[in-house]
Amino acid sequence: MCELFAICSNQKTPVNEYLRKFFAHGTEHPNGWGIATFDGAEVHLEKEPENSATSRYLSNRLRAPIIEKILLAHIRFATVGSLEYENCHPFARRDASERTWTLIHNGTIFNGSNLGRYVYVQDGGTDSERVLCHVVETINAFVTREERYPSCLERFELTDRVVSELSEGNKLNLIFYDGEYLYVHMNMRDSLHYKEISGGLVFATVPLDGFVWKTVPLTTLCVYREGELVYQGTNHHKVFIDNPEDRKYLFLDYSGL
Repeated sequence: MCELFAICSNQKTPVNEYLRKFFAHGTEHPNGWGIATFDGAEVHLEKEPENSATSRYLSNRLRAPIIEKILLAHIRFATVGSLEYENCHPFARRDASERTWTLIHNGTIFNGSNLGRYVYVQDGGTDSERVLCHVVETINAFVTREERYPSCLERFELTDRVVSELSEGNKLNLIFYDGEYLYVHMNMRDSLHYKEISGGLVFATVPLDGFVWKTVPLTTLCVYREGELVYQGTNHHKVFIDNPEDRKYLFLDYSGL
Protein backbone atom coordinates (compact mmCIF):
# COMPACT_ATOMS: atom_id res chain seq x y z
CA MET A 1 0.00 0.00 0.00
CA CYS A 2 0.96 3.67 0.06
CA GLU A 3 2.37 5.84 2.85
CA LEU A 4 1.19 9.22 4.12
CA PHE A 5 2.95 12.19 5.71
CA ALA A 6 1.63 15.53 6.93
CA ILE A 7 2.52 18.40 9.20
CA CYS A 8 0.03 20.75 10.85
CA SER A 9 1.50 23.55 12.94
CA ASN A 10 0.89 27.10 14.11
CA GLN A 11 4.37 28.10 12.97
CA LYS A 12 6.69 27.52 10.03
CA THR A 13 8.55 24.27 10.68
CA PRO A 14 11.54 22.73 8.86
CA VAL A 15 10.50 19.38 7.39
CA ASN A 16 13.45 18.33 5.21
CA GLU A 17 14.73 15.69 7.63
CA TYR A 18 11.28 14.13 7.99
CA LEU A 19 10.79 14.12 4.22
CA ARG A 20 14.20 12.53 3.56
CA LYS A 21 13.33 9.64 5.88
CA PHE A 22 9.80 9.39 4.52
CA PHE A 23 10.74 9.39 0.85
CA ALA A 24 13.50 6.82 1.48
CA HIS A 25 10.62 4.35 1.85
CA GLY A 26 10.13 4.60 -1.90
CA THR A 27 12.22 1.45 -2.20
CA GLU A 28 9.11 -0.42 -1.02
CA HIS A 29 6.58 2.02 -2.55
CA PRO A 30 8.09 2.73 -5.97
CA ASN A 31 5.14 3.93 -8.07
CA GLY A 32 5.15 7.67 -7.44
CA TRP A 33 5.58 10.49 -4.97
CA GLY A 34 4.07 13.89 -4.31
CA ILE A 35 4.16 16.96 -2.08
CA ALA A 36 1.50 19.62 -1.50
CA THR A 37 2.43 22.99 0.01
CA PHE A 38 0.10 25.90 0.58
CA ASP A 39 0.26 29.65 0.13
CA GLY A 40 -2.93 30.98 1.65
CA ALA A 41 -5.76 29.48 -0.38
CA GLU A 42 -3.43 28.31 -3.16
CA VAL A 43 -2.06 24.77 -3.30
CA HIS A 44 1.25 23.95 -4.98
CA LEU A 45 1.68 20.35 -6.15
CA GLU A 46 4.94 18.63 -7.01
CA LYS A 47 4.75 14.97 -8.01
CA GLU A 48 6.18 12.32 -10.30
CA PRO A 49 5.30 8.73 -11.27
CA GLU A 50 8.83 7.81 -10.17
CA ASN A 51 10.44 6.03 -7.24
CA SER A 52 10.93 8.68 -4.56
CA ALA A 53 14.12 6.99 -3.35
CA THR A 54 15.80 7.43 -6.76
CA SER A 55 14.10 10.55 -8.18
CA ARG A 56 16.71 13.12 -9.25
CA TYR A 57 14.18 15.95 -9.10
CA LEU A 58 13.13 15.06 -5.55
CA SER A 59 16.72 14.66 -4.39
CA ASN A 60 17.50 18.16 -5.64
CA ARG A 61 14.26 19.54 -4.19
CA LEU A 62 15.13 18.27 -0.72
CA ARG A 63 18.46 20.09 -0.78
CA ALA A 64 16.64 23.41 -0.48
CA PRO A 65 14.99 24.26 2.87
CA ILE A 66 11.32 23.28 3.09
CA ILE A 67 9.72 25.21 5.96
CA GLU A 68 5.94 24.99 6.18
CA LYS A 69 2.97 25.21 8.55
CA ILE A 70 0.90 22.77 6.46
CA LEU A 71 2.34 20.13 4.14
CA LEU A 72 1.06 16.83 2.72
CA ALA A 73 3.28 14.17 1.17
CA HIS A 74 2.69 10.73 -0.30
CA ILE A 75 4.52 7.74 -1.72
CA ARG A 76 2.54 5.35 -3.88
CA PHE A 77 2.29 1.61 -4.19
CA ALA A 78 -0.23 1.28 -6.99
CA THR A 79 -3.33 -0.89 -6.55
CA VAL A 80 -5.83 0.99 -8.75
CA GLY A 81 -4.72 3.24 -11.61
CA SER A 82 -1.75 3.15 -13.98
CA LEU A 83 1.69 4.66 -13.37
CA GLU A 84 1.05 8.19 -14.60
CA TYR A 85 1.42 11.71 -13.24
CA GLU A 86 -2.37 12.07 -12.97
CA ASN A 87 -2.51 9.09 -10.60
CA CYS A 88 0.10 10.39 -8.15
CA HIS A 89 -1.10 11.88 -4.87
CA PRO A 90 -1.83 14.50 -3.58
CA PHE A 91 -5.01 15.26 -5.49
CA ALA A 92 -6.54 18.75 -5.47
CA ARG A 93 -10.04 19.80 -6.48
CA ARG A 94 -12.04 23.04 -6.15
CA ASP A 95 -15.58 23.13 -4.89
CA ALA A 96 -18.38 25.38 -6.13
CA SER A 97 -17.13 28.25 -3.98
CA GLU A 98 -13.56 27.93 -5.30
CA ARG A 99 -12.21 26.43 -2.08
CA THR A 100 -9.48 23.89 -2.89
CA TRP A 101 -9.55 20.50 -1.19
CA THR A 102 -6.32 18.45 -1.22
CA LEU A 103 -6.20 14.74 -0.37
CA ILE A 104 -3.77 11.86 0.16
CA HIS A 105 -4.99 8.29 0.70
CA ASN A 106 -3.46 5.02 1.84
CA GLY A 107 -5.88 2.24 1.04
CA THR A 108 -8.16 0.72 -1.52
CA ILE A 109 -11.87 1.06 -2.20
CA PHE A 110 -13.26 -2.47 -2.54
CA ASN A 111 -16.86 -1.51 -1.86
CA GLY A 112 -17.41 1.76 -3.69
CA SER A 113 -19.76 1.32 -6.62
CA ASN A 114 -21.31 4.71 -5.82
CA LEU A 115 -17.96 6.29 -6.68
CA GLY A 116 -18.04 4.93 -10.23
CA ARG A 117 -19.87 8.02 -11.48
CA TYR A 118 -16.67 10.04 -11.05
CA VAL A 119 -14.69 8.00 -13.56
CA TYR A 120 -15.59 10.43 -16.35
CA VAL A 121 -14.82 13.63 -14.42
CA GLN A 122 -11.62 12.73 -12.58
CA ASP A 123 -8.23 13.55 -14.09
CA GLY A 124 -6.65 10.15 -13.47
CA GLY A 125 -7.89 6.65 -12.79
CA THR A 126 -7.50 6.05 -9.05
CA ASP A 127 -10.13 5.26 -6.47
CA SER A 128 -8.40 7.77 -4.18
CA GLU A 129 -9.18 10.66 -6.52
CA ARG A 130 -12.78 9.47 -6.66
CA VAL A 131 -12.96 9.79 -2.87
CA LEU A 132 -11.95 13.45 -3.22
CA CYS A 133 -14.54 13.96 -5.98
CA HIS A 134 -17.19 12.58 -3.62
CA VAL A 135 -16.15 14.90 -0.77
CA VAL A 136 -16.29 17.94 -3.04
CA GLU A 137 -19.62 16.89 -4.56
CA THR A 138 -21.04 16.57 -1.03
CA ILE A 139 -19.99 20.15 -0.27
CA ASN A 140 -21.43 21.35 -3.57
CA ALA A 141 -24.74 19.60 -2.89
CA PHE A 142 -24.99 21.48 0.41
CA VAL A 143 -24.34 24.79 -1.38
CA THR A 144 -27.08 24.02 -3.92
CA ARG A 145 -29.54 22.90 -1.29
CA GLU A 146 -28.93 25.63 1.33
CA GLU A 147 -27.88 28.42 -1.07
CA ARG A 148 -24.87 29.21 1.11
CA TYR A 149 -21.45 27.78 1.89
CA PRO A 150 -21.22 25.39 4.88
CA SER A 151 -19.66 26.67 8.09
CA CYS A 152 -16.54 25.01 9.53
CA LEU A 153 -18.68 22.80 11.76
CA GLU A 154 -20.99 21.90 8.88
CA ARG A 155 -18.02 20.97 6.67
CA PHE A 156 -16.83 18.69 9.43
CA GLU A 157 -20.24 17.09 9.82
CA LEU A 158 -20.58 16.54 6.07
CA THR A 159 -17.13 15.00 5.72
CA ASP A 160 -17.57 12.92 8.88
CA ARG A 161 -20.66 11.34 7.28
CA VAL A 162 -18.83 10.69 3.99
CA VAL A 163 -15.85 9.09 5.74
CA SER A 164 -18.09 6.86 7.87
CA GLU A 165 -20.05 5.68 4.83
CA LEU A 166 -16.95 4.99 2.73
CA SER A 167 -15.23 3.09 5.55
CA GLU A 168 -17.64 0.16 5.18
CA GLY A 169 -15.53 -2.64 3.67
CA ASN A 170 -12.74 -0.27 2.56
CA LYS A 171 -9.32 0.74 3.80
CA LEU A 172 -9.67 4.47 4.27
CA ASN A 173 -6.55 5.90 5.83
CA LEU A 174 -6.55 9.45 4.53
CA ILE A 175 -5.54 13.02 5.22
CA PHE A 176 -7.12 16.00 3.48
CA TYR A 177 -6.99 19.76 3.82
CA ASP A 178 -9.68 22.31 2.96
CA GLY A 179 -7.51 25.43 3.14
CA GLU A 180 -8.23 25.91 6.84
CA TYR A 181 -8.61 22.51 8.50
CA LEU A 182 -6.68 19.25 8.29
CA TYR A 183 -8.83 16.09 8.38
CA VAL A 184 -7.21 12.81 9.49
CA HIS A 185 -8.77 9.32 9.48
CA MET A 186 -7.51 5.77 10.02
CA ASN A 187 -9.59 2.60 9.96
CA MET A 188 -6.88 -0.08 9.86
CA ARG A 189 -5.26 -0.67 13.24
CA ASP A 190 -1.83 0.84 13.94
CA SER A 191 -1.36 2.12 10.38
CA LEU A 192 -1.17 5.89 10.94
CA HIS A 193 0.76 7.68 13.67
CA TYR A 194 1.40 11.18 14.96
CA LYS A 195 4.06 12.95 16.97
CA GLU A 196 3.79 16.16 18.96
CA ILE A 197 6.27 18.87 18.01
CA SER A 198 6.65 22.49 19.06
CA GLY A 199 3.53 24.25 17.82
CA GLY A 200 1.86 21.29 16.18
CA LEU A 201 1.80 17.69 14.99
CA VAL A 202 3.52 15.46 12.44
CA PHE A 203 1.63 12.52 10.95
CA ALA A 204 3.17 9.49 9.21
CA THR A 205 2.17 5.97 8.30
CA VAL A 206 5.34 4.68 9.93
CA PRO A 207 7.15 6.57 12.76
CA LEU A 208 10.11 8.41 11.28
CA ASP A 209 12.39 8.67 14.32
CA GLY A 210 12.98 7.24 17.79
CA PHE A 211 10.82 9.74 19.66
CA VAL A 212 7.34 9.04 20.99
CA TRP A 213 4.71 8.54 18.28
CA LYS A 214 1.09 7.79 19.11
CA THR A 215 -1.50 5.99 17.02
CA VAL A 216 -4.19 8.10 15.38
CA PRO A 217 -7.66 7.36 16.88
CA LEU A 218 -9.17 4.35 15.15
CA THR A 219 -12.32 4.78 13.00
CA THR A 220 -12.77 8.38 14.12
CA LEU A 221 -12.35 11.46 11.93
CA CYS A 222 -10.18 14.08 13.65
CA VAL A 223 -9.89 17.67 12.45
CA TYR A 224 -7.02 20.01 13.27
CA ARG A 225 -6.26 23.68 12.85
CA GLU A 226 -2.78 25.09 13.46
CA GLY A 227 -1.76 21.91 15.27
CA GLU A 228 -4.75 21.77 17.63
CA LEU A 229 -7.62 19.26 17.60
CA VAL A 230 -10.84 21.19 16.97
CA TYR A 231 -13.38 18.49 16.00
CA GLN A 232 -13.58 14.76 16.63
CA GLY A 233 -16.22 12.62 14.96
CA THR A 234 -18.27 9.75 16.28
CA ASN A 235 -16.46 6.41 16.30
CA HIS A 236 -18.08 4.48 13.44
CA HIS A 237 -16.37 1.17 14.40
CA LYS A 238 -15.84 0.13 10.74
CA VAL A 239 -12.40 -1.43 11.14
CA PHE A 240 -10.71 -2.62 7.96
CA ILE A 241 -8.98 -6.01 8.12
CA ASP A 242 -6.70 -6.76 5.20
CA ASN A 243 -7.66 -9.83 3.19
CA PRO A 244 -5.26 -10.85 0.38
CA GLU A 245 -8.15 -12.57 -1.43
CA ASP A 246 -9.99 -9.25 -1.74
CA ARG A 247 -6.92 -7.67 -3.30
CA LYS A 248 -6.54 -10.55 -5.75
CA TYR A 249 -10.09 -10.16 -7.02
CA LEU A 250 -9.70 -6.38 -7.20
CA PHE A 251 -6.64 -6.72 -9.44
CA LEU A 252 -8.49 -9.19 -11.65
CA ASP A 253 -11.36 -6.72 -12.04
CA TYR A 254 -9.05 -3.91 -13.09
CA SER A 255 -6.97 -6.10 -15.43
CA GLY A 256 -10.12 -7.09 -17.32
CA LEU A 257 -9.59 -10.79 -16.66
